[in-house]
Amino acid sequence: MMKIAGAPISWGVCEVPGWGRVLEPERVLGEMASLGLTATELGPPDYLPADPEALRALLAEHNLSLVAGFLAVVLHDPPRVPSTVEEAERVAALLAAGGAEVLVLAAATGLEGYDERPDLTVEQWRTLIQTSAKISDIAARHGLRTVLHPHVGTHVERAAEVERFLADSELKLCLDTGHLLIGGADPVDLVRRHPDRVGHVHLKDVRADIAAKVRGGQVGYTAAVQEGIYVPLGDGDVDIEELVELVQEAGYTGWFVLEQDTALGDGGPADTPVLDTARSLAHLNKITGKG
Repeated sequence: MMKIAGAPISWGVCEVPGWGRVLEPERVLGEMASLGLTATELGPPDYLPADPEALRALLAEHNLSLVAGFLAVVLHDPPRVPSTVEEAERVAALLAAGGAEVLVLAAATGLEGYDERPDLTVEQWRTLIQTSAKISDIAARHGLRTVLHPHVGTHVERAAEVERFLADSELKLCLDTGHLLIGGADPVDLVRRHPDRVGHVHLKDVRADIAAKVRGGQVGYTAAVQEGIYVPLGDGDVDIEELVELVQEAGYTGWFVLEQDTALGDGGPADTPVLDTARSLAHLNKITGKG
């Protein structure tokens, strides 16, 4: 049976300062539950309660379980590794206490947001690989699996960097269909070539025309989100049907997390996230024979 979860980013809740309007957790979790979702990711730091007991109580109030959490930290800079490891320990403990299964790791640049990205030296890349392995060990002690999330504006973004990471690290990937396509990788082709490296799935759909502008530097990532680069499943250029089929054929039994990165304007409608997520669910049900 396909396990489908939601994520606060679909409701515009993001760790980037100034990203947009942030809806209250009670509303976001309530709307997830109203759609029939039974699980969620954690969202950005301290959006949901950092106290394990309070976190469990809030999730239980909406009949939701916790499946994973996103951790974007600096992996490549030796002086910052101790604080990175400390934060990983904190987040892993919270995720485990909340009943999660996966720590979703991203190689943050250390800059604010995802619009700029300096290149790494060979030594910095080596540190990135070593630090990600260290975090994986920390998470494992808490009973969690760690996956690396290729993400726009991080040090594992482009197709070549994804391949390099797969060659240099033992970690599996968070197969984020949107970020991969924006970075220039075909997520369907990636699953065909590396079926055993899929450790978690973020299902997104994106407009290839805007993605090309992001890759070419004509549009920044934040502006692209505001322009509508992310769309409900079936409205964009990712072959969601083939991807889901390939992932399941590869033996993946984990969660499929519905994510449509959204930035809500102060004066805009606040019901767009729940409506868009409902459309994505309907499309997913249709291609899996449930709708």
